[in-house]
Amino acid sequence: MNIAIVGASGAVGQELLKVLDQQNFPVSSLRLFGSPRSAGKEYEFRGKKIPVELLNHDSDFSGIDIAFTSAGASTSKEYADVITRHGAIMIDNSSAFRMEPDVPLVVPEVNGADALDRPRNIIGNPNCTTIQMVVALKPVNDLSPITRVHVATYQAASGAGASAMQELINQFQEIGEGKEPTIEKFAYQLAFNLIPHVDVFTDNGYTKEEMKMYNETRKIMHSDHIKVSATCVRVPVLRAHSEAIWVETERPLSVEEVTEAFQKAEGLVIKDNPAEKEYPMPLDITDKDPVYVGRIRKDLSDPCGLSFWVVGDQIKKGAALNAVQIAQWLIKHDNRLSERV
Repeated sequence: MNIAIVGASGAVGQELLKVLDQQNFPVSSLRLFGSPRSAGKEYEFRGKKIPVELLNHDSDFSGIDIAFTSAGASTSKEYADVITRHGAIMIDNSSAFRMEPDVPLVVPEVNGADALDRPRNIIGNPNCTTIQMVVALKPVNDLSPITRVHVATYQAASGAGASAMQELINQFQEIGEGKEPTIEKFAYQLAFNLIPHVDVFTDNGYTKEEMKMYNETRKIMHSDHIKVSATCVRVPVLRAHSEAIWVETERPLSVEEVTEAFQKAEGLVIKDNPAEKEYPMPLDITDKDPVYVGRIRKDLSDPCGLSFWVVGDQIKKGAALNAVQIAQWLIKHDNRLSERV
């Protein structure tokens, strides 16, 4: 494959370079694109130094098979036609096109086949919180349709980018030295704190992040009847998101059958042994590929309800890895690409 990465200098762009190598992705050529601030920088990939080209309206994407874009929604909207005009498939990590009806929104373990229907040659990579949640919802929904989801997220600093991760580290250092912490990326100090506010608030009192979980879940799972209510919280963790999830299904499900379904599910790992204090934690899940699930139990308030705890690396499965897995799925199932490998 001839691959391009737009936004190569960002946290997700850098992770894409790592994941492509870790996944032994078939790369014939690799081109990197970025802003004027990034242009000219060089990054190593498989022993070669590759310069970052300036992205502009004259950039030539002819010959590119797949372009991974992670430079923000405004950049994706502005340059989508430039990237796709010669036939490149754009796998976009921003929110620009996720809810467009002619752009599939894909988590391969859940709805990989949607990637084949892409009229604009654009595939949306979902929001990080949505990705790890639907990986866990899919096996439950296959047992009995889910009617309702309540979720509280515990989102790492990485969701706001590399500079936000550094700000969190700096804040801990500054507070330890008796200084006032520097606050730039978040509304408040994140170190030693929780902020129940991720993205901007909308008219209904929910944030855009919370509404993404509502809308994206329904689109990915092809279900208008699933009701989703989320509360998204920023926590002083570097890069793995956690979620406490409550689901209601049409028929009662036992913990045993749900656990068995989780065990068989693609992309999920069970870590659930409370007696030995074994459960997923962001400290352990950082830099891991799968989504981890634990604390599986019946909801005491609802005979058709279940509760479980999910943790996933936000930069990996929540962004770069899922994008690469979309490309891997296409190579296996799209004849136009599989013929090239």
